[in-house]
Amino acid sequence: MCLAFPGKIIALKNQQATANFDGVKKDINISLIPDIKVGDFVIVHAGFAISQLTSEDAWAVLNEYEKGKK
Repeated sequence: MCLAFPGKIIALKNQQATANFDGVKKDINISLIPDIKVGDFVIVHAGFAISQLTSEDAWAVLNEYEKGKK
């Protein structure tokens, strides 16, 4: 089983982006998802954005994560 934590794109530059993962900012490669925009949510593996999430799906995952921390 694999658990992926959604990251929100906060900056773009060519094939690179900065994503915010609950306050942790990471530089990632977005070449596999060319239509990404600032504000979109992604799932990242090995430094590459591999999937785009709707904001509803991302918030559902984030809410479940917060419940599990309690």
